[in-house]
Amino acid sequence: METLKGYRLLIVQPLTHDLVERGRPLVAVDTVSAAPGQLVYFVKSREASKALDELFNPVDAAILGIVDEVTIFRT
Repeated sequence: METLKGYRLLIVQPLTHDLVERGRPLVAVDTVSAAPGQLVYFVKSREASKALDELFNPVDAAILGIVDEVTIFRT
């Protein structure tokens, strides 16, 4: 697919806010050059397709950022 040329497709595992696996893994377009094992931020649906330069593309999930730090507050 020409609109995906130059992008990597990575398998991502959604997590809960407590960093526990949730749901099934999915394939996402990598827009930030994430490395295996890194915690990333991704979006799905229409927002994912807007992550690419091409206006019309078949993207349903896209990685938009790499998480630097996670702080979990417990009450």
